[in-house]
Amino acid sequence: MSRTLFRLPVISPLSTILLLLLSAPAFSQEVVWEVGLRSFFDNLEFAGSQIQLSQTMAGVRLAPATGLELEGKHRIMVGADALHEWGSSKAIDGVEPIAYYEFDARPFRFLAGAFPRKVLEHYPRMFFADSILNYRPTLNGIFWEYALPEKGFANVWLDWTSRQSRSSHEAFFMGWSGRYNRGILSLQHFGYMFHLAPTSDPDAHVPVHDNGLMLTSVGVDLSGRTGLDRLETDLGWTLSLERNRGADSWYAPQGLLWETRIAYRRFELFNSFYKGGRMQKYYPERGNMLYHGDRLYSAGLYNRLDLGIHFIRSKAADVRLTYALHFAEGKVFHRQMLHATFNIGGVKE
Repeated sequence: MSRTLFRLPVISPLSTILLLLLSAPAFSQEVVWEVGLRSFFDNLEFAGSQIQLSQTMAGVRLAPATGLELEGKHRIMVGADALHEWGSSKAIDGVEPIAYYEFDARPFRFLAGAFPRKVLEHYPRMFFADSILNYRPTLNGIFWEYALPEKGFANVWLDWTSRQSRSSHEAFFMGWSGRYNRGILSLQHFGYMFHLAPTSDPDAHVPVHDNGLMLTSVGVDLSGRTGLDRLETDLGWTLSLERNRGADSWYAPQGLLWETRIAYRRFELFNSFYKGGRMQKYYPERGNMLYHGDRLYSAGLYNRLDLGIHFIRSKAADVRLTYALHFAEGKVFHRQMLHATFNIGGVKE
């Protein structure tokens, strides 16, 4: 005699949360949406450099997302961030999923899932190069922050960048940052540890690599106290911790980083000066799989000067042109960047 077996349907955690929100009429809930568009043109002229390549990166990213907001604090968003590179024969050259939960009850904020990278936009380029936003626009993990207006913030985060398989490495970031303001003075700290493990292929004998970077700085912010819209300078100590577990002990170069920002109306000036040990020791072996920071900070002595102008600047749109001078390896290199960013959103009627 045969028996019929009944199985309960498998419901994902995201589906469970959506069902709970939809079945809660006693709470205020709204359908929300947002659309982001980012067009970038980045021309690097580095002929003769032993560190950086001459290349042009250009494309446009479109990131629509929609979701539910409950009581103004809880939000679930689902969408995609699609890339089209200029000159490509493909309509879409890559897609990053967007799917995350956000709890926003300031001063606390928490995100989990695949969410936009803008939560880390305050990190210096020593940690994340300009091009990271062009090709890795999302984080996959969690982000928690405690922030007080005018006082400062503290956050911790996890970004799982690659899942291990026979062809893919296991790789993830663990990061933290914070800032404390007192009058015109500030104290800042940035840090992360990046872990790169081999693939699960037993025939691939690749050692585990670790890449850590920390920066602690003190600053003076005179914004609003002069005729300039912004005047801020920071001087900090950096420490890089790098290791090939299969062969070497820790490699720990140190240095000084001095950064200054000046803005007046539509014009901006940014200068970054580094003097210290040569970072990114294992770049010839692992390349951008291991390092996400600007390659030129490994020169030991490096200065970057950005001159920028905002043609359009509002809450919804920002169009800016930047001309950058890079002083490294005893030479001067040039770079031109044009970025156009648009962000709109609201409540679906």
